[in-house]
Amino acid sequence: MTWGFFLYVIWFNPGQSAQYYALLQHYPAALLAQSLAGAMAQGAGLVGFIWFALRAPTDETTRRWRPVERSLPYLAVFLVLLLALSYANLLGFATETVTRAGVISGLVVAVWGFVILLARQQELPPQDYQRLRWVIWGCVIGLPALVFADAGTTTTLLNFLWPNYSPPEQLWGLLYLVNGVLCLLVSEAIRKPYVVKVSIPLRRVTILGLLLSLPILFLHQSIDHLREGISEKVTLPAWTWIGIAAVILFLTSKLHDTAVHYLEWLFNRSIVKTGERLGDTVLKSKSYGEIEKQLVQGVHEALGLASAGIFREQDHIFQRTAADHTWDDATETLDPSDPLLKAAQLHQPYDVDATTAARNGLPDGLMRPILAVPVGDRLRCLGLALYGPHATGNALSHEERSMLAELADKAASAFMQINDDQLRRRIAALESELATKTAELAGRQPAFLTSP
Repeated sequence: MTWGFFLYVIWFNPGQSAQYYALLQHYPAALLAQSLAGAMAQGAGLVGFIWFALRAPTDETTRRWRPVERSLPYLAVFLVLLLALSYANLLGFATETVTRAGVISGLVVAVWGFVILLARQQELPPQDYQRLRWVIWGCVIGLPALVFADAGTTTTLLNFLWPNYSPPEQLWGLLYLVNGVLCLLVSEAIRKPYVVKVSIPLRRVTILGLLLSLPILFLHQSIDHLREGISEKVTLPAWTWIGIAAVILFLTSKLHDTAVHYLEWLFNRSIVKTGERLGDTVLKSKSYGEIEKQLVQGVHEALGLASAGIFREQDHIFQRTAADHTWDDATETLDPSDPLLKAAQLHQPYDVDATTAARNGLPDGLMRPILAVPVGDRLRCLGLALYGPHATGNALSHEERSMLAELADKAASAFMQINDDQLRRRIAALESELATKTAELAGRQPAFLTSP
């Protein structure tokens, strides 16, 4: 599956291939061999994209699509022959129609692959559906840019858009660069079993694009004039311009980080308010059960999670409490020596993989916990809260993880306050009992022992 996508991407991003073709002009046989090899590579890449669309993101397909998958070798042969025939003009044959068909085949394959991705959405479980959405949005952004750039650089199909004008090469390079969004989203969707909402990376990419587009356009149009104007007044060494470019890049990255921070703050105000509401309730709780209820059921309902549970330390054993949600068949205790609990000593939220969850008898599938949040401080872990993904299949975002970490800190303070109150009451009761016993013993002593 991933090899299919790799072949598709590498064909449309081969680097400075024009230089190799220029060198081969002096060797007709080598040029023809290179052209035929290119036709085979392009055919394999086009079919590879269809193969990827049939299996993404789990490298599995359903019975519905198996006939299409079995026909891919025949489609590859057809495309290779179609693309190879476009070089028959070297032998004196007219190949204009065949060449146009070969160019259009790339567009047809891209549309076909995109339609397959859309049709497969309803066949996948929630977590894989969200991963497929990343692939789909990557295609929405990357494929049009890729097809448009390829048509503009290798054909005259788009000349009607700009009569008597030739767009600069930088424009086509920028469009090819946009295709990198497809590669980025696909790599994240394939590597991770759970992904956050696709709107989060799209917002960040949009901000980056808006921040870079204007400076790049300004620099492209004005850099030569600025450099000439400065050079007339001050003679600067060549390395100075590298330093200036580095400073501009640094400032742009800082501006991007700041813009992302404030935009995420704007979009995640509801998460902040939810954390504050749950935290206030936790701090006002008067029993362990009330705190656990907010950590589990409160978080489950507020964030729309698939599952949630908590194991609280009792006599050096981590016992599952009654506050867990949708964990009927989960284990009742956790082994204190298991790596799952050893990581809790760092006092930071951490991921729980499928192997660790299975080893500890935790739920599987969508119910499987993917995030562990220690409840305590750096000296002692009072409990371990475990959370699954969203019921929609999305992973927990960075803001949600931060909110859960802050909520766990407040829960630890509430736990310690309850422990402190219980100890104070116990000490007071023991002191009262001791005073009573002392008084009773003093009243029972003989008179000669108490006389001066």
